[in-house]
Amino acid sequence: MVVPPTSVRIDDAGSSEDGPRRFARAKPEGSDVTVRSIPFVDRIADGVFALDERLRVTYLNDEAAALFGADRGDVLGKRVDEAVPDTLEDQFPAAFYRAADGGLPATVELYHHERDARFELRAYPVEDGLSAFVLELDDRERRVDRRAAVLEAIDDGVVTIDGNRRILGVNEAMTSFLGADRADLVGEGVDAIAALAGVADEDLEAIRRGIGDVESGLARQRRLELPVTDGDGSERVGELRLVPIRDGAASVAAVVRDVTDRREYERVVESLHEVTRWLLEADDPQEICAVAVHAGSDLLGLPISGVWLLEDERGYLEPVAGTAEAYDEFGGFPRFGPGEGLVWDAFEAGEVERFDDLRTVDDLYNPDTPLRSEVIAPIGTHGVLMTGSFEPEAFDETDVELLSTLVENTRAALDRTERERALRERTERIERQTERLEAIARLLSRDLECQLERVGTLLDEGDGDDRELPLAEREVESILERTDRLVDDVRELARDADAVGARSRLDLATAVEDARPAVGLEPDAVRLVGEATLRADRDRFRHLLESAFDAIAARTDDVAIEIGPLEDGSRGLFVRDAEAVAAADGRTEAVDGVREGTELAVLGAIARAHGWRPLVERNRRDRLRIAIREIATLERTESGSGSRPSAT
Repeated sequence: MVVPPTSVRIDDAGSSEDGPRRFARAKPEGSDVTVRSIPFVDRIADGVFALDERLRVTYLNDEAAALFGADRGDVLGKRVDEAVPDTLEDQFPAAFYRAADGGLPATVELYHHERDARFELRAYPVEDGLSAFVLELDDRERRVDRRAAVLEAIDDGVVTIDGNRRILGVNEAMTSFLGADRADLVGEGVDAIAALAGVADEDLEAIRRGIGDVESGLARQRRLELPVTDGDGSERVGELRLVPIRDGAASVAAVVRDVTDRREYERVVESLHEVTRWLLEADDPQEICAVAVHAGSDLLGLPISGVWLLEDERGYLEPVAGTAEAYDEFGGFPRFGPGEGLVWDAFEAGEVERFDDLRTVDDLYNPDTPLRSEVIAPIGTHGVLMTGSFEPEAFDETDVELLSTLVENTRAALDRTERERALRERTERIERQTERLEAIARLLSRDLECQLERVGTLLDEGDGDDRELPLAEREVESILERTDRLVDDVRELARDADAVGARSRLDLATAVEDARPAVGLEPDAVRLVGEATLRADRDRFRHLLESAFDAIAARTDDVAIEIGPLEDGSRGLFVRDAEAVAAADGRTEAVDGVREGTELAVLGAIARAHGWRPLVERNRRDRLRIAIREIATLERTESGSGSRPSAT
């Protein structure tokens, strides 16, 4: 069956001294012998043959011989209409005649039935005949199709441009981004795409210069980054790469990549570095957590977020900061104890946890929570940062990565504040100890000097006329006991008097009875006015009472001490000389180790270490009333007013 040519084209290209003419001239001058072989042409994969002015075949390579369906020797010297198979006879000789007669190149497409293939035949006039090329269209189109398939598989937009700055092709990624049809772009100038993408005039000019540089070989490629608008009208950031190509008429390929998300990620990372500076400048844990929460809300787009810190004494996670939207939605955050909720589990595991759909998760703290997804990120051993969303699968790996960076910076800031707090406490402790040692030096010098003077006076008096030495010895012994207790007070003050050990429930009457003998007081010298219990370090509280008893006894020979809960009903104790009144006619002032003596310095240090507030009242006769206020754990019991502690 003969298939007529699908198209015939006469190319207005003129004649030229080109390759086809050389094939026609391959016959020696004055010779009628046909040249049977031209080595470099024989190796060409496409068909090549030459005709003389009478359209006889003077040369053909192997591929052209295959097209004619005969050996080269059988074809050479025959007219082309005699040489071609019947299936091709009517398809192209007419074009040869027109090319030979008109002197213009001609192109015809033909179908080879036996080979089931389509070919394009191009005939070029020369001085003594025609030269012809035969190209198998199916192979060429398959190559084009393969290139097109590759371009369509690329996620980036691709545009091919010819030397006249016109669009030869665009892939699906590009048309989808622009929201345009391929047919509306092909054949148009590059300005058409620039207009659709909302490219500014100065950026368009830069694109034109880049195409020229790449096309002329001045640059291997050009890369531009510019703001663009997609088919939905959204503002994006595009990265444009211009590269040279040689694909038919195309000379430059423009590859467009949407880098909006990448640039946003880089912006967020850079902003997180700035947040880190704020975190490191903050010196309060709650301020640090507030900065972290608001950074997550503003930079990462996490409007429902909160931070919980571990409360060491009670061992639960306490909410310390949250976003405004979270408080509006939930009215605050709960605290979490061991084993309570996903927040505690993530904190205990020490790993970031992402939950894409909370409705599929068991053991929720609040099964009715409106949140659908959340991320919980531990902040080291300090606590956790949690963010949630009302939509499922609201967070991706990038969110987790950025959130991890934020909590790591927060952890570093909290570590720093903890170290600084420990350093401040150590410095303050050293300063207090230094002050105590200075007080010891002054007080010890004064008190010991006073006691030794009394001893000397008594011994001098004992050398007199009628004073009995045994009495002086007893007084000296009492003074030395007082000095020994003073040394004990100095030792107590010299060590860390602010330190408090484990607290336990104490009965006031029992504590008084434990402290009284150490001061050398008789059972009837101390009277309990009201009973009570309190929580305190047993040894330190006993030493506090010893200091109070000793300070009062040192100021009188007839010791009568009263102790009990404060008369005004507040939580606290008084220890007073029975001769002192509640509202002394002297001044009332805080206990001060320098002014009040060593024993009261010890009392004040122990009281303050427990969180209590010690005060001393002195009347004009130097009688003391000591009040210890703000004892939060003090509880009054059944009154034993008027009783004295038992001697047993």
